[in-house]
Amino acid sequence: MPQLKTTGRRVLAAAPMAMAVSLAVLGVAMSASSSARPDLDRTAEAVARATGGELSPRGLQLIMARLDPGQLAVARRGDAALNLPELYDLTPGWESLTLGGKPSLDQGVSGIAAQQLNAAMPNAFGALQPAKPFDLRPATEADRKRALRCLTQAVYYEAALEPTEGQEGVAQVVLNRVRDPNYPNTVCGVVYQGAERTTGCQFSFTCDGALSRAPIAWAWTRAARVAERALAGHVATRVGTATHYHADYVHPWWSPTLAKITQVGAHIFYRWKGGPGESAAFVQKSGGREPVIDEARFARPRILLATAADSVEEALAGAAPNQLRTVEIDGQTRVVGVASLGGRRLASKDEIAAINERLKAYEAAPAPTVTVAPPPPGVTAMAVEEVGKPGG
Repeated sequence: MPQLKTTGRRVLAAAPMAMAVSLAVLGVAMSASSSARPDLDRTAEAVARATGGELSPRGLQLIMARLDPGQLAVARRGDAALNLPELYDLTPGWESLTLGGKPSLDQGVSGIAAQQLNAAMPNAFGALQPAKPFDLRPATEADRKRALRCLTQAVYYEAALEPTEGQEGVAQVVLNRVRDPNYPNTVCGVVYQGAERTTGCQFSFTCDGALSRAPIAWAWTRAARVAERALAGHVATRVGTATHYHADYVHPWWSPTLAKITQVGAHIFYRWKGGPGESAAFVQKSGGREPVIDEARFARPRILLATAADSVEEALAGAAPNQLRTVEIDGQTRVVGVASLGGRRLASKDEIAAINERLKAYEAAPAPTVTVAPPPPGVTAMAVEEVGKPGG
């Protein structure tokens, strides 16, 4: 017991930031046994042995390494430094709960929940594929300068504060798209794809008015160096053939449809699944002639204001193929429509109608009867209560 007392004194002397974690971890470690006092003593002695009697941050790491995921989750739940909603008996997502309108089925979350989902999604096995050095071949010097400016803008507005590898990853995604037959064959064409529409921008800075803010000189120079190297053939080997990315604090609906490669800085990078994401699929040649961008026009935000509609069908009436619309339905602001996944064929109206008819027939069909075999001799049948089943 003298060793346990010494351990207690050192806990009280630990740094304030470590206090919450230390007490929570120590509590979980000691509560692992629900038996009488002797087991508790043995647990305390095991903690003392594991840490050498020193509950410093290093000692806490030694204890945490011995906890299974469930015990570690319980310990963290009681850590005030993490500021988890459960600590205050709040339902996760309480800050965005609303009683207005019907629940939305839109996919995509943000904040801590998104970071947890992103962390839980493992990198796809074999997703990293090598990318070849980019070959710009501009038709004129003016085309080269336009390509450099567009790529610099993408790196700056998308990743100005990211580490160099993160900025190189963004530049790599742009150049991979130039070589992907699903996208335009020019740098500026890729960067400003969809910017002429009220919704559907591939890079948000081309639609949200970010271009109206003058760039910070040192950050722009840094982004320009990254863009210059990428156009000269530098390859971001950590992201390979990535064609998509997003920040780790959002979890877009499309992320599970792609192969996750890795995370660099705050950005998570993905490529197409299967053959379209392989190195051999990037066969499109650079067009050479870069489009002239009207930056004054694209510096004005063009986010479509929500308009009221009674149904998704009404909201999409008259919409062009692959067009998304922002509408308000039953008090909920929603983005409706079918987003293109880079040239993949979308189902026609007739095909969708046929699918819906088959679903209706399936739902209308009587439930199949299940015959339960009688129990073998000597076995007593017991009623099974279905937990969580709504009342009839």
